[in-house]
Amino acid sequence: MTTPTHAPSFTSSTWLVAEREIMARLRSKAFVISTIILFVITIGALIIGGLTVQNQSDAPIATVGEASSALDGVDGYDVTEVSSVDEAKTLVADGDADAALIPDDSAVGVAIIADTEAPTSLMMQLSITPKVTLLDTSAESPLIAYFVAIGFGLVFFMSAMTFGQVIAQSVVEEKQTRVVEILMSAIPVRSLLAGKVLGNSILAFGQIAVLAVLSIIGLSVIGQSDLLLGLGAPIVWFVAFFAIGFILLAAMFAATGSMVSRQEDIGSTTTPVTMLVMLPYFLVIFFHDNPLVLGIMSYVPFSAPVGMPMRLFLGTAEWWEPLLSLLVLAVSAVVVVIIGSRIYENSLLKMGSRVKWGEALSR
Repeated sequence: MTTPTHAPSFTSSTWLVAEREIMARLRSKAFVISTIILFVITIGALIIGGLTVQNQSDAPIATVGEASSALDGVDGYDVTEVSSVDEAKTLVADGDADAALIPDDSAVGVAIIADTEAPTSLMMQLSITPKVTLLDTSAESPLIAYFVAIGFGLVFFMSAMTFGQVIAQSVVEEKQTRVVEILMSAIPVRSLLAGKVLGNSILAFGQIAVLAVLSIIGLSVIGQSDLLLGLGAPIVWFVAFFAIGFILLAAMFAATGSMVSRQEDIGSTTTPVTMLVMLPYFLVIFFHDNPLVLGIMSYVPFSAPVGMPMRLFLGTAEWWEPLLSLLVLAVSAVVVVIIGSRIYENSLLKMGSRVKWGEALSR
């Protein structure tokens, strides 16, 4: 007498598919190489940016007599006081000083000696300007903010694109080889989709977590403790936003991939999703110092994973805003997963020409 077999539960089926996806990716040389490249590029950009900011040296300026008082309390200059004008000229001619300030009988009280061109920044410094008082002295430098924007944008873009394309290609490959028909006879379609999303989300989340740790180590090694303190909370929030945002994108890549039956046709359906991944990358780089654009990005599901962490780094977000933004992203992810599941179920067994959107979304 044979013992009847029972179909695996949704949870166990989902985990079986997730394990299969994880092992398939880890055995792929292309995945391993792309992961290493992502780590190298991101850490390289972080270290180069940190060293660039760290190594910004003050401009060497020679001064004679009372001319040095013109630069009292002014940052950005390495002042060397010499005893004569001839000595100042020698320093400029030898390249040891960018320019020299010497006493003069003019209304300004000083004159500039330069080698081949007039030092514009020094001339502007000596112009008569009103006193400036900064209300926010803790604001990040534009250069640091630019490199941080590149870091958040690049990690989001490369991770989402790498895993998104892998998911879409995997779905099409299973359709093309008819493997999906065998899988569907043993596993519910929703478990198949959930497993793909879960497995690749775990790998993507693992990548981001490793990058976060490497970033902390890298900043510590190059002595950027202040930058590390400023990036601590934004990095943690970035990981949280990415974890939910990737589930949203993974469901979209799987759904759009299921609408075609050939690898050559993947681009025809996944292009809109690809554009949604690329848009935040360019926006955060070009508008990293624009409060209005970053504010809008913080509440748009596809750009919130980079927009909100960037605002947290700049200190322009209220304490409750990341919580609200994360809630909006989570609700959006649930809606997209439900819609993506319907497209996936309606398209998975349809071979031949591309499945139309109306047909894919029909009940």
